[in-house]
Amino acid sequence: MAFNGSPRKEGNTSLLLKEVLGKIEEAGIMTETVNIAGQIKRGCTACRKCIENQNKRCVFDDDIINECIAKMLEADGIVIGSPTYFAAMTAETKALIDRAGYVVKGNGNLLKRKVGAAVTVARRAGSINVFQGINNLFFISSMVVPGSNYWNLGIGRDIGDVESDAEGIQTMRELGENMAWLIKKTRQ
Repeated sequence: MAFNGSPRKEGNTSLLLKEVLGKIEEAGIMTETVNIAGQIKRGCTACRKCIENQNKRCVFDDDIINECIAKMLEADGIVIGSPTYFAAMTAETKALIDRAGYVVKGNGNLLKRKVGAAVTVARRAGSINVFQGINNLFFISSMVVPGSNYWNLGIGRDIGDVESDAEGIQTMRELGENMAWLIKKTRQ
């Protein structure tokens, strides 16, 4: 299950996610991508209703967060991608992480031992912060995070620029291969 946090639905983040998912699909694993930009209305309010209700849902049901949480719970692996905005992830990506993270942690650590990977894009720099921010959700949720031959980032500003980043493309392909291998291992 992949979540694209870029407002450019077919932009550089999407192109890198497709590289990762292509290798996962080659291994016989079904994939799906949800574009979250413009579909999340707010961040977490720390109301703690998700913990009180114990229903695996955010109390706010007027956007796609609960659909995203349900997809996370069904998936063996989760990829979250975001472009880099001022050395940080997009607001929608952060809202997904905060709200879904609160629900899954507060309802029994529901993502434990699932496979998770971050994918980031930057014009030049700052994406390590995004990479780490996304991975923080995976680590605190007791998920298993595969590596690649470099940090999971691509370089590009204009749509399609990442296709010229040979190292970034190779990093995504190796990430997809490693993720597929790990998903198969954790299914046993």
